[in-house]
Amino acid sequence: MTTPESVIAHVTIAAEAAAGKFGTNIVAFDVSQQLAITDVFLIVSAKNERQVAAVVEAVEEQLIKQAELKPVRREGDRENRWVLLDYIDFVVHVQHTEERSLYNLERLWKDCPQIPLEVDEIPQDDDQ
Repeated sequence: MTTPESVIAHVTIAAEAAAGKFGTNIVAFDVSQQLAITDVFLIVSAKNERQVAAVVEAVEEQLIKQAELKPVRREGDRENRWVLLDYIDFVVHVQHTEERSLYNLERLWKDCPQIPLEVDEIPQDDDQ
């Protein structure tokens, strides 16, 4: 992997924030060898639009609080089906579970090394 440790630390902050708002299937890929525009893709699922918005808000809040980072670009927050937060060195994709299944980013980036994340996802009830 060629991704700097500082970037992995920021991705971990984002992943922990996402998990804290019931984000699921949280994975990170080192895409630095395939893309010149970023080093890491962090992918998170959420089961409805409100939860997508909550995960995005938590990620932004924690990265500002803990690392003084703001996204340079944010897309998709009008529909909250797939929100992209671009932090230059890494990109956070928060996807509704249906979009996650449909676009299957893991398949597209399967040849990239997965970054191990020590994040505990919170089990969800079907009511949440």
